[in-house]
Amino acid sequence: MHLIITDAWLANSRAIYLSGTKLILAGLVAALALMLVAAGLYHWVFLKGAREGWPVIGSLVKLVVKDEFDQRDRFLRENLDVMARRLGEMQAKVMQLEALGERVSGLAGVNPGEIRTVPGSGGALVSGHSLTMEELQATLADLDKLTDQRVDLMTVMESRLFDQKIKKMMVPTQEPVAGGQLGSSFGWRIDPFNGRSALHTGLDFPSDPGTAILAAAGGVVVTQEYHPAYGNMVEVDHGNELVTRYAHASRVLVKKGDLVKRGQKIAEVGATGRSTGPHLHFEVLVQGVFQDPQKFLTAGQKLPRLAVAAAAVRPQPATVLRQAPAN
Repeated sequence: MHLIITDAWLANSRAIYLSGTKLILAGLVAALALMLVAAGLYHWVFLKGAREGWPVIGSLVKLVVKDEFDQRDRFLRENLDVMARRLGEMQAKVMQLEALGERVSGLAGVNPGEIRTVPGSGGALVSGHSLTMEELQATLADLDKLTDQRVDLMTVMESRLFDQKIKKMMVPTQEPVAGGQLGSSFGWRIDPFNGRSALHTGLDFPSDPGTAILAAAGGVVVTQEYHPAYGNMVEVDHGNELVTRYAHASRVLVKKGDLVKRGQKIAEVGATGRSTGPHLHFEVLVQGVFQDPQKFLTAGQKLPRLAVAAAAVRPQPATVLRQAPAN
């Protein structure tokens, strides 16, 4: 492409030759320049018209702003609706948790009303209008208080249940001989050696020699010795002045000071001491007073709760109990 440039009097002229590549580049530069000029004019006119309130420009600005606000409001409303549905699901789960907590609190011996700080509420999440941000924030704050209350209740119940479990494990409700048949029971009977009436201070479990003798509860071995009447004897202290005694063992597997667990094998059945045959003589003492061990074993079989066991450990009058040699 040839371009000839001359002055007004055609006295001077200049020829310019543009190849295809140069022509394309020149076109692109010109187009870019026009775009920049147009954008600058549009921006200047649009801002000036918006600031000064030109009729046409002002209307366009209002339409654009209104559309942006509508889109933002629609987006916010959709998110609020989703959050409201999630909030309803959370409230339903919290109410289920509260009902469960109240049921468990009865087992733990805790009155939920003692630590209730937020009034109870319920019902379906039904609303005639969509929640506003303020309403949503208020509901979330109430839900946060309720969950804090439930956490406090669960913490107290956990502590109570753990305490009950520990105490229960220290009460002798485990049978000292697995599947053992009861021989002589606790109470007055005819002594097999002298034929006189005597108080039998424990329970007898006739078993084959070598049968495992199990700790009726967890505790500390306070006595491990040979006694003329009890033979090879073990005493376990369970705390709160509660002691169990295991007599006539052929072999003892623990020593004084050992910690034993409920159901742990501590000795083997034998016939040592004042005995007519192989058996375990099992005693329970509370504050040094003999108790009927059957009360503890029965409580462990039927209602293994601390309240029942505690009722079983009530000491009997010491005036009617006289220690007699075990047999």
